[in-house]
Formats: sequence, C-alpha cells, structure tokens
Amino acid sequence: MSEHNFTNIGKEITVTIDGKECKSTFGKTILEIARENDIYIPTMCYLTKVLPIASCRMCVVEVDGVDGMILSCQEKAIDGTVITTNNDSLFKERQNIMKLYDVNHPLQCGVCDKSGECELQNKTLEFKVDSQNFMAKDQYRAVQNWGYVSYDPSLCIMCEKCVRVSNEITGNELLDVHFGGYGSTIINKNPEANDSSLGESAAVCPVGALVQNHFKYSVNAWELSKIPSACTHCSVGCAINYEVKNDKIYRVTNNAEFDTICGAGRYGFDFANKDVSKDKEAFNKAVEAFRDAKNITFSANITNEEALILQKLKEKTGAKLVCAEAKGYQEFLNAYSSVSGNALYSATLKDISNSMGIITLGTMVDKDAPVVRYHINMASKHNRARVIYMHPVEDIDMKNITTQFIKYEVGSEEGAMALLVDTLISDRELPQDIRSFVDDLDIGNLSAESNIGEEELEALKKSLLKKSGFTIIVGADLYNHPRAKNIAKLLALLEKFGGFKVMIIPPVSNALGVSLICELDDMVEGSTVGYNAKGDFTLASSGERDLDMPALNQQEGTITNIDKRVVSLNVAQPYGGYVLNDVANELGFNATYTIDYTKELPTAKGFKEIEFDNLSNNSDIFGQDVRGYLLSDISKDVSIDLEEIAELDSFDGAIIYQVNPQEQFNSNTYNSPLLDSDVCLLGSKAFATASKLSDGDTLSFKVGTIICERKFKIDDNLKGTIALNPTFDMGLSLSNIENYRFEKLSIIRNA
Repeated sequence: MSEHNFTNIGKEITVTIDGKECKSTFGKTILEIARENDIYIPTMCYLTKVLPIASCRMCVVEVDGVDGMILSCQEKAIDGTVITTNNDSLFKERQNIMKLYDVNHPLQCGVCDKSGECELQNKTLEFKVDSQNFMAKDQYRAVQNWGYVSYDPSLCIMCEKCVRVSNEITGNELLDVHFGGYGSTIINKNPEANDSSLGESAAVCPVGALVQNHFKYSVNAWELSKIPSACTHCSVGCAINYEVKNDKIYRVTNNAEFDTICGAGRYGFDFANKDVSKDKEAFNKAVEAFRDAKNITFSANITNEEALILQKLKEKTGAKLVCAEAKGYQEFLNAYSSVSGNALYSATLKDISNSMGIITLGTMVDKDAPVVRYHINMASKHNRARVIYMHPVEDIDMKNITTQFIKYEVGSEEGAMALLVDTLISDRELPQDIRSFVDDLDIGNLSAESNIGEEELEALKKSLLKKSGFTIIVGADLYNHPRAKNIAKLLALLEKFGGFKVMIIPPVSNALGVSLICELDDMVEGSTVGYNAKGDFTLASSGERDLDMPALNQQEGTITNIDKRVVSLNVAQPYGGYVLNDVANELGFNATYTIDYTKELPTAKGFKEIEFDNLSNNSDIFGQDVRGYLLSDISKDVSIDLEEIAELDSFDGAIIYQVNPQEQFNSNTYNSPLLDSDVCLLGSKAFATASKLSDGDTLSFKVGTIICERKFKIDDNLKGTIALNPTFDMGLSLSNIENYRFEKLSIIRNA
C-alpha cells in the first residue's frame, strides 16, 4: 500500500468506504477522504493542521486484499480500494487501546481542568471501557509550571499533539518528547521562556495534562457560554470564542483542530470599557463637538459599521476624516492597484502556508502579525519552503525558519524593492516601458546605498530558481515611507510579471475595512474631535475624555480581515453607555442599531448587501474559513507610472523603531511578563553607546508629535544601533503617528 506513483497526485480516484462510493483525488489519506464524506473514523492523536503523528493507532481500518489493520491517517488511498472502518475486530482493537490509555486514569474523574471536554472521557465511554483490569505502578511526576501553561506528566497520554504544534505551527520549538517507556514525558527545552504561544499547544491537548494557568480550576467547562467572534489584536482577525459566565470572560478558545491564534488573542481579552453608564451631559457635548468639528481623528480599531457612520458624518458635516495609520495603507493599496489592476492584494494565509518560496520585507512579521509568521513556519516545516527575511533588524524569533537574512539600511526600502524587481523579473518578457525602467536601474548604486550585496541577490535568485508558488509579504514599514507609492508600484510588478502572490499586511485590526469605506484626509485647521472604539471619545483640543465608547468585544459589527473576509464581532462584555450610532442619530440619521449599517457597506468597494444576522460565524467541519463573506475584488484601471528611484536619506546614529512585542497584554492579564509599567525601549549595547544611555536609564523622546517616556533596557539579542519602541500603551495617540516607522532618536531629556 505504501509505494505510490506521486506523479498521479491530484488525479481523481474512487474508493469505497463502508459500502459508500467516495470520489476524491490521489494523494489524500484514507482518513481525509472519509472525513470529506462524513464517515467517522475515531482518532486520539490526529490533528488536521499538522503532519500525521501515528502514535495512538485508533484510526485503524481494514482494506480488502491487505492483511492486518492499516493506519488510515498515514495511508494514501488508491483508486478502487474497498475499506472497512468499523467491525467487531476493529472495535475490540480500539477498546484495548483505550484500556491502555486509561491505566492510572480513573474512570470516574475527580477534579480535572479538562473534565467535560476531555477526549479520553469521550472515547472511554464510546468504546465501553467500564472497568480497569490492570494497572502500572504509578510514578511521582511533579506538575511543572511553564508560565502561561502548566504540565502534569501523570495525566499525559503522549499523543504528541502539543509537540507537533510547537514545531510545525507556532514554531517556538520549545516542546519535545523524552522517550523512556512508561516513563516517557513531554519536556520544555526552555521552561523559563514563558512563551504565550504555548497556549496553542495547550489548546490541542486532549486531556488535562497541558492546561492554561489563568483558567485552571476557575470554572467548569459546561458552565460557560461560547460567543463566536473575531480577534481584533491585529489584522488577521482570527476566529475565536469568548467563553463567558455571568458577564465575565473566563477564556478565549479557538477551533484548534484546524485554526491557530497567537498569545495576544488567547490571553489579551481583558480590554472592555467597564462600569460605564449613560451620561447625558457628556453625550450632548459630544454631539455638538461632532456637529462643529473640522476634523474627526480616529483609530482603525473600529468596526466597518462605525467607519461607515464616520464617512456619512463627513458627507453631512464636511469634517475631515483623519486616520494616519489607515491613510498610509489606503494610499499604498491604491498605488499598488494602479499597476496590478485589482483593488486588493492577491495572497491569503492559505497561500502563505502552501508556498515554496517566501520573501518578507518591511515588517518584523513575528511582532506585527504572529499568525502570519505561523503560516510562514508551516510553509517551512511542511513544504521546506525557502524563507528570505529582509529587514534592518534581525529577528531572533525568525532565525529557525529563515533560510536567508538580508539586512538593508534604514530608509532604503525603495531601493531594496527595486533590487528585487531587477533580480526576479529582469529576465522575463516585459512591456517596453517596464523593460526600459528595469534596464535603467543603477544596480551598483542601489546595492551600495541599501547595503544589499549583489551576491546576496544572486543567492536569493538561485534559491527560488527551481521553486514554484512564491509569496511576498510586506508590512507597515512601507505605508508611511516617503516613497511609499513608488514602492507599492514596484511591488505590483512582482505580482504582475513575476508570478508572486502578494500580501500587504494591514497595520491594525480593521485598517483594510477603513481604507475601503472612508475617504481619508489630512488634518486642517479648526476644531478636532477624536474617536476610538477601544476606549473613548475625546475632545482632542483638551485631551479630556468626554464620552466613553464600547471596546470591540462589547459590540456587534464586522471587521475586514487580512484574508479580505468580512467577519462578525459579537458582544462578550456588557456596555451601558452611548455608542457612535446614538451620536449619528442626534445628527439626523435614523438607525436603531449600529448593525443596521452592515447591509449598507459600499458594494462598489467589494462589500455585499447582507444583513448582519445573516453572516456565518463559524468555520466548516474541514476547517475552511466560511465566516461572513469574501470581498469582491474590483478591477481597477491600470496606469503604470513608475518614478526614478530617489536618493537615500541618511539615518546615522541611534534610531528607534516603532514595533510592539507579542506579549502586549495589560496589567490585568494573568501572569503577563510585560505589564504596562514595564514597557521599555529595548536596544543593544551598541545602541546604548551611540545614544549615551545605560541600562535602566529613563528618557523622554519624540515619536512623531508624541512625547514618549521610557525606561531603557539592553537586550543582548539585538544588534546595531536600532532600538525597539512599543506603542500599544499609547492609546488613541497612536493614530497621530503618521511618520515612517523608523526615526532618529531625539532625546528631550535623560532623567
């Protein structure tokens, strides 16, 4: 059964399973085909999103003409095969497996964090194991605390799911198997790391061996109500469930069989605007402020419906809509579209995980969008994809999957993109105007200014030469770059003539939705109001908070995620105050609920006329994301108007880079290693020398127009004279950061 001609992969085949004729494609396993046809084969160790583990043997089946039992999770199906998934001998085999699993696991469970959702409990009942006829002498195995999760070896059934997720999905590579017969156990190679991505490994544990510390012994699973929603910590918009009892969120879960969420999504759920009541005086003041405002500043951490309300207010009052983080993205996307001919970028997360070659540029992707990094890791581990990581700062968290790191000078992104164009499409058949542009590039000068060696580019080209299925991923370093529009046009050339799929990572949760719905402006002189759905309405002139607004886990609405899918948010926490829709109604609109605007989202921008209540919240049984709906990709007029590459601005001395860590949780989050009071400027010893700082110094410096005060810490993992500055604690003021992400350090005072 194991010797196949893999040149037939993708060819249609027909197999018979339990008397049912099933059509599929060659290359799929028996288990995969059975699931496609709603035929149940029990498993304990199988996890759809990783390679087959084959440790439990529960998935055995019988195949006509083959002696013995076959592991359906590993065996590829052959055309014409006749398969039996259940009979007396298979049932007995599975029952005996469960008896072994149940050694030293009490059949009547006591207090266990997994009780009520334990696969061992379920399979024990399914295969009628109602007594324990033998046992093994138990060993003392201490419970181990690994920060966000804890591990109890005495409950572990060694299915290895957690290890596979650690290596194949999140890529932290912390977990491994220590083999020792009955004494086998899971080990953490760095138990002091306190890595929040271990939460994903705990999520796939079928028993109570690896559990979330913040949830442990707090409530029974069956007491919780699951509220489906989307994570809003970044633009990926992962499918999540808020699990709630008595208006309190106890945990965030995901469909871990198929999907993955990062630590921010799993642990950073305590951001609701609580204990708010309706203040009529403040509300009236807000209405007048919006009526008279010349500018409305806001963050893109809002729903599509709120964005549409703001656009309607702009049209009614003439106010300018100012959202710097979305405006830069909007202009970048528009410039890209002028060359690509499509309103949207082409790649999805699935495209990334299926890629054979990946280039990232302009993003510390592990910090900006961890789940994008997870999909890069999947491509690396499952496809042996080549991963070229281009950035001025080397990221230690990417080193284990990076096949080539190319460091370019700060500010030289336009030159770096032009070098990629020359390297990857110069030998392609091009229109004459593009050919002239490429031929006129001064490669020697661009290489010298960007500090990218021509030999590095040659190595990049060779590494991708015999591959197919390329993706290039770009991020927020580019969107407010002085040469952003030309960079976007160069990027589009790689899609149009190089065959690359392109992902343009939206900088915050709903930047894509906002950029499609709102006509964004530069600020003008006059009165200004600020709106931020994560916290408050403000009078920007005074900086005082005048009217509370609901956070994104307190309202119904939609966001547009990185996969260009409109997905719904649902209320997980109560909110007692006024909302933006109330303000809009006072100014002449007439909507009972904010979600009345869902069906009015602009179809000319790819949205559909669908009521909020008709949007799906779930993935299907095979893990395909069918939430909400996909945007229609609107065709755009093509006007390829490339500019000559500009001279590089000099960035000498100490430089700061605005980037958030993965552990961007507030001080209420359980066991968080980075609390609000510990937000630091992180730099190398070289940075400390260049800026005349010592470890532990407190300094004030400017970020755009914002004064930022930070403690400085030396990070031995960093090199060079670039320090990392978090912005997640800066609230609404982040929307005022409209500069390039790198900035020369300008110390105001050093305390």
